Amino acid sequence: MGILTDDMKRVVSEQRLGFVATVCADGTPNLSPKGTTAVWDDDHLLFADIRSPRTVSNLRRNPAVEINVVDQLVRKGYRFKGIASILTSGAVFEETVAAYRKRGVVSEIQAIVLMKVELARPLISPVYDSGVSEDQVRAQWESYWHALRHDDVREQPTGE
Repeated sequence: MGILTDDMKRVVSEQRLGFVATVCADGTPNLSPKGTTAVWDDDHLLFADIRSPRTVSNLRRNPAVEINVVDQLVRKGYRFKGIASILTSGAVFEETVAAYRKRGVVSEIQAIVLMKVELARPLISPVYDSGVSEDQVRAQWESYWHALRHDDVREQPTGE
């Protein structure tokens, strides 16, 4: 059994949007959302380089990476730290590009970034410190997003 639990895999598969942190040449952080974040196997996550020149450049220089994936409605998720490899050809590249095409990705994929997960930890909003349930948090945020979509903006739920 690898480092990724079934729940980690579920969250990544459902959410797909990961926030990828890398280090720029000048030592400053670079944070970039990746809508192609996926599970490769029990120890690896990946994302497609569709329009990620800075992220890939940073990873070529320093392969340390962190990916955060959060379910916005329940305010829970995971942070994954590890080392990235950049794939531009080969069996894994071809297999993952085919999987993205099947999923509906039509953009040109420059590379696949494969991350060996070395550390995985939960991300949980402080809203849960007050004793509310996940269902209550979900209901609050569903109401907020529904109101936002219908121009009936309400105050943001508290606790964050």
